[in-house]
Amino acid sequence: MVVNKSKAAFRTIAEVAEDLGVATHVLRFWETKFPQIKPMKRNGGRRYYRPDDVEIIKVIRDYLYDKRYTIEGVQLLFKEKGVKNIVGEEIQKDFFDASALEEPLEGNSRVLVSSVLERLKSMREELSLALSKAEK
Repeated sequence: MVVNKSKAAFRTIAEVAEDLGVATHVLRFWETKFPQIKPMKRNGGRRYYRPDDVEIIKVIRDYLYDKRYTIEGVQLLFKEKGVKNIVGEEIQKDFFDASALEEPLEGNSRVLVSSVLERLKSMREELSLALSKAEK
């Protein structure tokens, strides 16, 4: 399953497992052993991995499979050196900044986003007004 997603997109457990060549149950197991992996869970328990989660999982996979560390060894490494030092400074970077966008919006997409933004601004004003009335 090849999916073209932006680097900032959340990934399903199946996508991450396929990209890294591990089974989905392995990812779920690693979640129990590494509290640094925190996928967002939706209704029904469906997991969505943030880009930071995927980077951490790549490092874990590398240490376990390629460098032949034990799980306890990787846990100790994370504890002693810190995840940011091992994974790199890119982790927990704001991946919603403008540089994360691969392609600029064009045509209908730009119009749609603009209309949604205007509607959200209008809703915020309505909520502010209702809130101020409720406080009086």
